Amino acid sequence: MNFTILKKIFCGWLLSAVLLPQIAVASEVQSLITSEIEQGTITIIGENHKRPESIQFFKTVIDEYLQQRKCLVVALEIASSQQTILDQVFEGKADISSVAIPPMIDHPAYRVMIHDLAEMKRSGKCLKLLAIDADLKTNSPRDEWMAMVLENQTKGTPILALLGSLHTLRRVDWSREDPSPFVAEILAERKYVVKTYPQVWKDKNCHTYNLLISSDTEEATRLINDGLISLLNAYDYETVKSVVDGVILWECNQRL
Repeated sequence: MNFTILKKIFCGWLLSAVLLPQIAVASEVQSLITSEIEQGTITIIGENHKRPESIQFFKTVIDEYLQQRKCLVVALEIASSQQTILDQVFEGKADISSVAIPPMIDHPAYRVMIHDLAEMKRSGKCLKLLAIDADLKTNSPRDEWMAMVLENQTKGTPILALLGSLHTLRRVDWSREDPSPFVAEILAERKYVVKTYPQVWKDKNCHTYNLLISSDTEEATRLINDGLISLLNAYDYETVKSVVDGVILWECNQRL
């Protein structure tokens, strides 16, 4: 491993230690999500890419679930063509720097997480890492490809995925003629049990406190409409109760 990679990983560890002390231990939000991970389910946590607190949050959910001595498949937005090298990383036969991660996703905390997951696997945890994204050689649309990879993995062991938040939407009311469903919608239509929790930031500088907003509230609907639907050619929701299971909201100040 060269000095540049070592420096990046060290910076990732430093960010986790300095910026994220409030979520180092599983919070009530992580515990609520962990309690919903069951055999045969696919749980998708949505993220805004390159947010260290999002990575730490996701890893804490994994940590808490594996403490129950259960098995888990972790799915990431990495091209499926990287599966072989990821397997070698988990076996200690390759370095994390060998994995090609899309630039829009790649950052030190992300690679630190993969390194830590590999360490957990080698220490005896029942854990598998799955690369589910399409690459440039894939003919299928990205979300169709990701759905196919996840379908092929559904053999009882629950799946926990970290994807961009748009992929968590189980239904989109498109205003265009050529709808393009996201992976959560594709899987839900195929009768898989898909539980989704997009993360939302009211302020990009707020990464200290998180809370879970119930999907049957007006606040959740407003957060999804403003944070996600506004990015699409789609109609606003009147309710998001059937669209997501909850919204993970990041704020600067803890609510009383």
